[in-house]
Amino acid sequence: MKQKARSIIITALAMLFGLAIAGMLVSWLLAYLFPATPGIGAHTGGFSISIAGPLGAIRAIGAALWMAFAMFWEILWALILGFTLSAIVQAVVSKAEMSRILPDDSPKSITIACGLGAASSSCSYAAVALARSIFRKGANFTAAMAFQFASTNLVIELGVILIVLMGWQFALAEFTGGPLMIVILVLLFRAFLTRQMVNEARQQADKGVKGYMEGHADMDMSVTEGSLIKRIFSARGRTAISHYFVMDVVSIWKDIAIGLLLAGALAAWVPESFWQAFFLTSHPLLAKLWGPLIGPVISVVSFVCSIGNVPLAAVLWNGGISFGGVVAFIFADLIVLPILDIYRKYYGRKMSLFLLVTFYVAMAGAALIVELVFQALGLVPTHRTARVLMSSVSFNYTTVLNLILLLLSVLLLMRFFKTGGPEMLRMMEGDSGSHAHHDHHADHAHHHDGHC
Repeated sequence: MKQKARSIIITALAMLFGLAIAGMLVSWLLAYLFPATPGIGAHTGGFSISIAGPLGAIRAIGAALWMAFAMFWEILWALILGFTLSAIVQAVVSKAEMSRILPDDSPKSITIACGLGAASSSCSYAAVALARSIFRKGANFTAAMAFQFASTNLVIELGVILIVLMGWQFALAEFTGGPLMIVILVLLFRAFLTRQMVNEARQQADKGVKGYMEGHADMDMSVTEGSLIKRIFSARGRTAISHYFVMDVVSIWKDIAIGLLLAGALAAWVPESFWQAFFLTSHPLLAKLWGPLIGPVISVVSFVCSIGNVPLAAVLWNGGISFGGVVAFIFADLIVLPILDIYRKYYGRKMSLFLLVTFYVAMAGAALIVELVFQALGLVPTHRTARVLMSSVSFNYTTVLNLILLLLSVLLLMRFFKTGGPEMLRMMEGDSGSHAHHDHHADHAHHHDGHC
């Protein structure tokens, strides 16, 4: 057994060392093939590209890919850390009682909904699916929407990525603006949401129209027996953590990839002069008002949700959007076009339009208030230095952290495959009708734990 463990550790370290070397070689190769040259085009962080000449298109594509890769390397360790912390929280917080403890839209229920949302997956699609699931089981509709907001705006991994890529002020704005946004949403629902609309939405929800990530939303492997430390380090706890970790990565990786590629393209191809004109930077007062209004609109048409919109937010911030505009853009991952279509399937066309309008007002309003309060307190950054680009990948603290956290991810993957994770992965996108089969699979995984 010791020899096998030693072999596994050596193999994992060799893989991590290979990834680090590959990252450095890729960065040097891209820097050699697409060197920074003066010319027409974007200019971000001292990096400019020429789009003149026969190789202009190739250089432009190479620059965009390099920027996307550079941002990925910069946030890799933070992504893994965030997913791990989120998996730990999900492994010790049960979803089973959610419907029962969210019976109304009282302050107590809304607070509990926010806490449960913050302890869940950051995947927007999974949050939307789980909100419908608890609504169908009897939870209050407003509380379900509050849970959904908290799931995508108050989660650990989002804060970690914001701190690394943009600065602690943006993370603070997210975690103070998030609850404010939920309060505004609750007030809007109390003022304009009728009982008939809720009944019609429930009738549509009970049809069980398939959306996306229902299997992930129904998954509950949480461990509730014993102290917190015992739950985390028990065999069942380690298995649950590994499964939640992989499920979250699988749920979100496409959004992260699209967000990085889109951010890289915009940073490389769109000149700063365009962003400055678009965000009205020459009119400070108008810019403060315009940012929170246009931020959600950009998010809607970007198709990027979950934490995948943070790299694009960094590009927009460097380009000149207001502080409140960045906050509103990040808030708006729950009204991107694919999710709006899911609302239509889940709750009907009328409710989906109602959600679009009320969500937009809550997002823009909360972001504007955050802008004004942070400005008064002197917390708005004075320099636009989001980490959109590195000159090269070198052996620095980022690489060391990436190696350490990649090793952790390898260990979690090993646990995942050892305890029947692939079977659960195949079930993740299934409908809630597979829930009984999921319970059987969870018991099977726990049986494996007894031999670990």
